Amino acid sequence: MPAHEETSEDTSEATSSPLDGERAHLAGSRAALRAMREDVQALDIRDVTANWVNAAVLQAQIDDRIKALADLSHTPLFFGRLDYRHPVGGQEAEGAEGEQFYIGRRHVHDAQGDPMVIDWRAPVSQPFYQASRNNPLDVDRRRRFGYTGGELTAYEDEHLTDPAETERTSKLLQAEIERPRVGPMRDIVATIQPEQDEIVRSGLGGTVCVQGGPGTGKTAVGLHRVAYLLYAHRERLARTGTLVIGPNRSFLHYIEQVLPALGELEVKQATVEDLVTAQVEVRGTDEAAAAVIKGDARMAEVLRRALRSHVTLPTEGVVVVRGSRRWRVPAYEIEEMVGELLARDMRYGAAHEALPQRIAHAVLVRMEEAGEAPDDRVQNAVARTPAVKAAVKAVWPAVEPSKLVLRLLTDPEFLAAHAEGILTGDEQKQILMVRPARSVKSAKWSAADAVLIDEAGDLVARTHSLGHVVIDEAQDLSPMQYRAVGRRCSTGSATVLGDLAQGTTPWSTESWAQALFHLGKADAVVEELTAGFRVPREVIAYASQLLPAISPGLAAVESVRESPGSLAVREVAADGLDAAVVAACEESLVHEGSIGLIAADARIPALADALTAAGHAYLSPGEETTAASRLTLVPASLAKGLEYDYVVLDEPSAVVDGEPDERTGLRRLYVALTRAVSGLIVLHAATLPEQLV
Repeated sequence: MPAHEETSEDTSEATSSPLDGERAHLAGSRAALRAMREDVQALDIRDVTANWVNAAVLQAQIDDRIKALADLSHTPLFFGRLDYRHPVGGQEAEGAEGEQFYIGRRHVHDAQGDPMVIDWRAPVSQPFYQASRNNPLDVDRRRRFGYTGGELTAYEDEHLTDPAETERTSKLLQAEIERPRVGPMRDIVATIQPEQDEIVRSGLGGTVCVQGGPGTGKTAVGLHRVAYLLYAHRERLARTGTLVIGPNRSFLHYIEQVLPALGELEVKQATVEDLVTAQVEVRGTDEAAAAVIKGDARMAEVLRRALRSHVTLPTEGVVVVRGSRRWRVPAYEIEEMVGELLARDMRYGAAHEALPQRIAHAVLVRMEEAGEAPDDRVQNAVARTPAVKAAVKAVWPAVEPSKLVLRLLTDPEFLAAHAEGILTGDEQKQILMVRPARSVKSAKWSAADAVLIDEAGDLVARTHSLGHVVIDEAQDLSPMQYRAVGRRCSTGSATVLGDLAQGTTPWSTESWAQALFHLGKADAVVEELTAGFRVPREVIAYASQLLPAISPGLAAVESVRESPGSLAVREVAADGLDAAVVAACEESLVHEGSIGLIAADARIPALADALTAAGHAYLSPGEETTAASRLTLVPASLAKGLEYDYVVLDEPSAVVDGEPDERTGLRRLYVALTRAVSGLIVLHAATLPEQLV
């Protein structure tokens, strides 16, 4: 039988209807959550802290807990219910009654400590996502709830153990997926699919790579995996830290509310550039060819050679004066120390710190042989003597990473000496600075240069590793950028998210095996999401015509959403293109939800003028849409990762021509074509790319 559904418009039942009972549970849960928050706010820590430092730390933890317990009025407190056939975790005794659990974004309990809402990440909640008629997981009934403006307005039941009930697509689930998008990205906790749930709940110990085409939910899966890992391994990750890496600031702003909505406030967000620019400011740019070479993994060996070239073998021994006695360590013995440190392949800086201690220890051995009884304090004192310091400076001098990279990029002979057999002569010429800078501060560093400096910095001193790192749009990273990210999770794990077909940088990866190798996670599990839930079938089929040209062999996304009329491709006269674009935006604004006008970067100024002349205000990517301001003007270079209910795409050929080569241009176009959730209008005056004709 069909799953039962009841909405707020149903008037056939009195106030004692099941819907009223669920609304009462929602009201009681909200009251319980407020009580939980008030209990935390009422905590008095004056008598439990030993000093002001402990008090400050404890107060910060309390403040975070208060924030996590906030009741977001626009976010449903629970979205589902599970009715189990038997007691969970208990004996399936004859006649034993099953338990009932409400599944929501966070745990809520009443005054007695009994759960009113179960966190979606708890084991008892997993059947909400995984149970099916073939494998009900002891669930008799799964109930989904529908909300309008924060009010519970509908419910829908699936009786998983009833053979008489036919299987059907959940209308509430479909409505939630298709709900208009205004504001930042939402969580998908109510709509996680079984294949997505398996990735979300994969363990902390391993790295997972998710290949997913447009609309498959890979970004949401990655963010929800972070939330799950923080739930399952909170103490460990509280110590080691978590980080989400996105392609640009607009994207990070778009996703920044997902984790707080799930009660997770401590996850940091950054771009790769944010990670590597602590020492230098990026003020320059590279030609594409130079950026590709600087981003090549071969540069790591060039840097290693250049750094190690600063180590020279000693030509004379060290004489240390202690009181009236002189202690001599001969050159050959220091040479042995240097050889041993080189053989161990230690970090350059660690070896620089170890060498004076090695020399000082040799002096202490001589003191002991002479009948003295020196201790560790004496060894440290010897290591700090001018003679030892001078010897170390001559043999193993300190090196500043930015100065090392500057010398490589400005001194052709130094570069040639250390790039021999690695980079060709033409490649070396490509990466040399056209106008050599005199100092680190005056240099116009590019983003690729900053990554080289970061690599050099790690050769000198180990980079701090986090417990878990999420990398979104990972297909666009260069091998050297992968290495930079990999250093941040060398002792932790990662979630790698991307789509090979959307690689729009000249250095974008050709395979996940290659990318994971450079990341240092070659043993990662690669999962592929091929079911699309966001982009309408007509739109994704149109965009997928580009796949053979941009990523041969990659499977096209199969959208579960059929939406007739969601795609319109219109040819207009060249002199009427701007007016047609404005008209298409006005046509889209009639509908509910967000509107994205996407165009080649070079076309943005003209379209901005056309919108302004027509009296239409517009937002820039990263600015939050509201009910009153729903139109965003999006340069194609910033469209990746964003989504809009309706998209107007201006002049596809201009998007392609705006990139350095055709394949990259077609990939950029593929991204632009797949940003629409409900409808896409493509306008062109020039001939469309042949793949779309």
